[in-house]
Amino acid sequence: MIDLPAGGGAPNLPLQADDEPLPLPADMTPATTVCPGQESLFTMRRNWSPLLARLRSRPPGELPLTAAATALVEDFAELRRDQQKSGLRKNIRTLTILGYWLGVENAFHERDVHDLAQLDPHLAAKHVCQFLRARGLLVDDPELHRDRDLAWIETALHALPQPVADEIRTWVDVLRGQGPRENEPRSWEGIRRYLTTLQPTLTAWTAAGMTTLREVTSDHLHDTLEDLAGTARRQLATALRSLFRALKRKRVIFRDLARHLTVGDLTSIPRPVPSDVLAGLLDRAETPFARLTIALAAVHAVPAAEIRTARTADLNLARGTLELRRGLLRHTLYLEELTHRLAADWLAYRHQRWPASVNPYLLVSQKTALDPDHPAVHRVTPGQVVLPNGLTLDTLRQDRILDEAFATGDPLKLMRLFGITEQTAMRYVGTAYPERTAKLPR
Repeated sequence: MIDLPAGGGAPNLPLQADDEPLPLPADMTPATTVCPGQESLFTMRRNWSPLLARLRSRPPGELPLTAAATALVEDFAELRRDQQKSGLRKNIRTLTILGYWLGVENAFHERDVHDLAQLDPHLAAKHVCQFLRARGLLVDDPELHRDRDLAWIETALHALPQPVADEIRTWVDVLRGQGPRENEPRSWEGIRRYLTTLQPTLTAWTAAGMTTLREVTSDHLHDTLEDLAGTARRQLATALRSLFRALKRKRVIFRDLARHLTVGDLTSIPRPVPSDVLAGLLDRAETPFARLTIALAAVHAVPAAEIRTARTADLNLARGTLELRRGLLRHTLYLEELTHRLAADWLAYRHQRWPASVNPYLLVSQKTALDPDHPAVHRVTPGQVVLPNGLTLDTLRQDRILDEAFATGDPLKLMRLFGITEQTAMRYVGTAYPERTAKLPR
């Protein structure tokens, strides 16, 4: 297959609408005209820059496509008709360029699609790859499907000196359950949060000339935590204790100097939300998405993570229930009239807005409703619901549980109503009635 030279010196020029289209030279013949159906002889990565420079401002309709390529582009346009107009143009142009230059007789390489789309803001790759994969016309690249948090961790480790990076990798292995003791492995997302907290400290230590964590002294730890307070101190101290405990277990260091760091109360006392802040909260919510989210948090005390992963199949409006999946366990919510109405309003809006959506999650957004991968909404999406300053879904949840604790003082009822653990229920009851849990004098 004829290919463009890798590493060419052509600039990565975006497609400008005001420039005149340049004719394609005779030596830039599309690969489809050489030998249709011929497979690639080499796997070197293409450099799409020279081709994009020649196709600058050329409308997709002007590219001569074969009948098969034209049919493929038309099928894609019909399938993505509910997509936003700007995003649809990007994807159609990307698929058109791929069909023009490579043809549609053979499968496309996923790396080619992403390399092409990265060169210009007017091109896109995700939906094109999903479409081609569904048609059996895509060769997946495993490197593009690695866990995002894992990729971020590896990038952060590459920025550290080699000895320190190796020590951090040892700690990561322990967190993943590869330590001398059998522990439940942490998720890559949790490890990333730990490393995000530690990163400024590690950067400061290595910038000061530290080449290994064996050089860390008690003074280093004291100076690091001295100017911090509250949540910031608690998170950093917890991460430091985890790091040095793991290194001690793996015998990378001789002493665990962070063992006695004070981290404070990891379970802070729940605090109520002022009634004037709660008043009119649903009235100020502008969308059915926001109103249902607020109701689930403020009325039924559903955690934000479970709100975004609740499934449509688990909502039964006829019975007035919503079943939440918690690992192997299930917790059933019995919807009162308000939440029942808001859930029905959301389902009606969702069906009207995205009638072709088959995403299994109850809450969807513009990005996830028609995504063939059927993802849940991003973890920050429920938190972006318009709320007064300083108010979050977690504070609404805590206020609801605390209010019930004040009303009943019964931890068993809290456990049945909200599906929380015994320790969590006792913490709320202890906050509401401290005299019941206070230690008696001897």
